[in-house]
Amino acid sequence: MKNFTEEQIVRILKEVEAGAKVVETCRKHGISKATYYAWKSKYAGREVTQLRHLKEVEAELTRLKRMYADLALEHHASKDVLSRKG
Repeated sequence: MKNFTEEQIVRILKEVEAGAKVVETCRKHGISKATYYAWKSKYAGREVTQLRHLKEVEAELTRLKRMYADLALEHHASKDVLSRKG
């Protein structure tokens, strides 16, 4: 099974939007029609630049969530130490 990047998927969808037949495009790229239509429902109307930006935003969100989790742990540890002293 081939793994396609989101950019490749968008380009495949654009081929059909440009007038290529779904069956021929699927055969050319070695995918099923079901895969094509699943991709179409997920990625239709998106541009490669939008997908790149979305990945960057998701990576930043992951980094911020990790930072928040670390700070929350430090905060709870500090509160625990202070409660033991008092």
